[in-house]
Amino acid sequence: MLRVTKLTDYATVVLTVLAARPEQVLSATELAEAAGLEATTVAKLLKPLAQAGLVVGLRGVNGGYRLARSADAITLIEVVQAMEGPLAITECSQDHSNCGIAHQCGVRTQWRLINDVLADALRSVSLAQMLPPVSDNPGKRSINAALVS
Repeated sequence: MLRVTKLTDYATVVLTVLAARPEQVLSATELAEAAGLEATTVAKLLKPLAQAGLVVGLRGVNGGYRLARSADAITLIEVVQAMEGPLAITECSQDHSNCGIAHQCGVRTQWRLINDVLADALRSVSLAQMLPPVSDNPGKRSINAALVS
């Protein structure tokens, strides 16, 4: 099964909480409450998100966290890479592969193509698009992401 880790999923949830309240600075505790997560989990997420330049931590009495850029300017690939490192669907999808059969592999090129398509799809979805809909029809949503063959 291909899936992002639970921490990456939770990081997206935390970032959407911040995206929904762009004018606010939220503490880790407030973020945890709003996201329905444990405060220790949120604290664990905030460090790599800050290191990747996705959130900014502010110190002081009214300190907390906010997005480093607008939600429209943050893509899902940035979130995945902040939490998991470079996207590599297989070992040979990485530039510096440790695969022992890479020199004779007949499927390496295709896995790299699939990796690129997945990366492009994640690049095409912004954090803003991950927010719950605010329309009168909450069941109807769309995300513009095209897969190219």
